[in-house]
Order: sequence, then structure tokens, then C-alpha cells
Amino acid sequence: MKVNKNLRLIVLLREIIHDRFNLEDDKASEEEIIENVRRGIEFRGMNLWVLIFAIFIASIGLNVNSTAVIIGAMLISPLMGPIMGIGLGVGINDFEIIKKSYKNLGVAVLISVLTSTVYFLITPLSDAQSELLARTTPTIWDVFIALFGGLAGIVAATRKSISNVIPGVAIATALMPPLCTAGFGLATGNLSFFFGAFYLFFINSVFISLATYIIVRFLKFHKKEFLDPQKEMRVKRSIITVVLITVIPSIIMAYNIVNRTFIEKNVQQFITNELNFPNTQVVSRKINFDSSRVQIEVLLLGAPVESNLIEAAKQKLPKYRLDNAKLIVKQGITEGSKVDISAIRAGVIEELYKKNEEIIKNKDKQIQLLESKIALLSQNQFPIEEISREAKVIFNSLQELSVNKSIIMNLKSNKTDTLVVAYAKFSKSVPYSERKKFNEWLKERTNSKDLRLIIN
Repeated sequence: MKVNKNLRLIVLLREIIHDRFNLEDDKASEEEIIENVRRGIEFRGMNLWVLIFAIFIASIGLNVNSTAVIIGAMLISPLMGPIMGIGLGVGINDFEIIKKSYKNLGVAVLISVLTSTVYFLITPLSDAQSELLARTTPTIWDVFIALFGGLAGIVAATRKSISNVIPGVAIATALMPPLCTAGFGLATGNLSFFFGAFYLFFINSVFISLATYIIVRFLKFHKKEFLDPQKEMRVKRSIITVVLITVIPSIIMAYNIVNRTFIEKNVQQFITNELNFPNTQVVSRKINFDSSRVQIEVLLLGAPVESNLIEAAKQKLPKYRLDNAKLIVKQGITEGSKVDISAIRAGVIEELYKKNEEIIKNKDKQIQLLESKIALLSQNQFPIEEISREAKVIFNSLQELSVNKSIIMNLKSNKTDTLVVAYAKFSKSVPYSERKKFNEWLKERTNSKDLRLIIN
């Protein structure tokens, strides 16, 4: 009996999960989904002009460091179409869709980079702002965002109803800003910006396509069938070749991104814990991944640190999984030393920014606390000036008036209660009837049932 009960619970749980996570509800027909994706692949006419305008908008946003403008550009960007087309083509074994998607994606990328390059060649603002710098070095989070964003995008694309998910995916995966940053790299001759941004765009594109393929196969779309077995074999080989050429570099890149992210985290922990010397400040840090051995360059300013302390810190590198890392510590600025002044300035600014950010956060907390106290006090106060003027009109001999909420402690019951206490001073003696009248008026005016009047 107990086994049967457990089986029923398992069946019921499966039914609940299937009902909640079922993708068949509101799903469009397979032909309609494929046709919708096909329409988004083509870059000509309106799509191409929208892309160019969106690139200009995104480039301006990156140039002036405006997040709102960049988001607006991503909302109107049509770049998702051919990327999802590649995943769909692989999923349904349609080499024509794959070829068309690659061709149009190539056109879109070329037009995007050329457009952004032209903009950055003519703009008078040539400094790389934080929004632009953020698109030059991919991280593991970019991989996750592209994968889950792509999953959300293709699920939304398979629905009958129009959804606001696709624009959200375009914003989250940020396909357009890396292409604009690549254009900035070309315009300024900074190839590290160009390759870093293009690297980010490639990673995003691959994982969005992978997400599309996963959902297409999960929904069991029918694969394209060929009457000619030889042609089918050629198409399959072509698809496999294309997939391998695309996926293998992306896997290597993703591994390198993950590895680099962990190394950067470990280096940060090492510097924070082991290079924390009294009266000495770390003003710049640089991690070099060019060789097989990671090289960490740190610049210290302040009181000189003895070499034995630095050697002791180096011995602790394996503790942070930095066994093959080489630590180079530079102290101060001596005559003939080659020190990057801009790096020092950037490091000092970064430290100041962090400290100021912490100060601002603390001040914000204090302001919130004070605001809450003021709000609490305002709840316990009455508009005394207004009440006093009204009272003076009715009671001519009134000279002073105070009305406040007070907390009364009952010593017998050991309980507290709130009571309105009013203090009044008159220029002459007030009869009992006038006192009673004044007391009733105050109760009505302050809307207080419990009011204690004290008359001087």
C-alpha cells in the first residue's frame, strides 16, 4: 500500500511539473515558426537601414557613455534574426537556411563595423568611456547571458502571441555594442579593442545559436528529408563541418574565458590578503595572459616594503592556485624606472572611486535613517502655528500653546500608551467652563480622544 501511495505521489508530481513547464501550450505551428525566423534572417531594404541607424545610435551611446541610448539602440536592432537562423537550420537539417543565415550575418557584421568605424572617425569625442571598455573583455557571465538569453529568445519566437521577450533578449545579450566597439578599435587603431569586442560578439552569437538548436530539438521539429540519399549525405557532412568550425573555437574560447575569470578572481584575493602592507597602497595591478605563465605586475606607493616580506608573499601564490604565476612588485617611482603614469592615475582614481562609493553608501544609509526619524517625528507633531492662530481667535486671552504626542508609562500595569498633552498659558484666570470648552475644542481640532490639558 505504501509503495502504491508513493507511486501515485510521483505520478501526481510529474503531472504538475509537466503542466507547469509544458511548452506546447500557445505554441505556433512548426511551419509558422520557421517562416517567422526566415523573415528575420534577410538583411535588405528596411532591415538594413534599421541596422545602420541602430548602429549609429549605439555608437553615440557608447561615445557619450549613455546606457539609456545604448539600450534604445539594442531594442531596434535586427541582429538576432540570422543568429537564430543558424541554430534553426542546424536543428532541422536545412543547409539552405544555414547558408542564408551565415551570408546575412556576414553582411550585417560588415555593415555594422563599417558604420561604427565611420562614426568614430568623424566624432570629436575620442576617449574610451566605461560603457565601451566593458565590451572589450568577455567574461564567463557573457557566456551564461548569451546561452540563457538565447533560450528565452527562441522559446518566445515559438509562441503564437507576440511577446516582449525578444527585445529583452536583444538588450541582455548585447549583440550590437561589441560591433560598435570593434569599429572604435579600427577607427582609433587599437586592435586589442577590435579583437576583444569581436571575440565577445562571436561568443554571444555562438551560444545564442546553440540555445536555438537546443530548443528546436527539444520541441522535436521535423528534420528536412531528401529524396536523394547522396545529396542528404553531402548536406549532413556540410552541416557537421560548419558546426565543428564554429563550435570548436567557441568551446576553446569559453574554456579560456572561464579559466581567465578564475585566475583574475584568485589574483584579486591574493593582492587583497597578501599585499596589504601598513602605510603602503596598491595603486595599480596588471595581469598578463600573453604567455603560458601568468604574470602579475603590482605597483606599490608609500612606505617601502622589505624584500623578505615580498618573497614571503610570493611563496603564498600556490595557496591561491597561482602556482605558475610570476609576481613582479614595483615600489614607488625611481629615476630611470619605466612606470606607466596613466596606470598609476587609473589605479588612484579606481581606489578613490571605491572609497567614495563606500562613503556615499554610508551617507545614503544615514540619510535614509534621518528621513525615517523625521517622518516618525512628523507623525507625532501637530501644525502648532495654525492651531495657535485659530485658538487665539476663539480664546482672546491665550498667550502660549503647545500640543504634542507623548508616551505615558503606567507603572502599575507596566504598559505604555500614547497621549496628547497640551500646555496653555492665559493672560488672566480662566473659568472652569472656558477650560472645559477649550479642552473639547482641542480634542476636536487635533482629532484626539485622549488629550490632557495643562493650564498655567
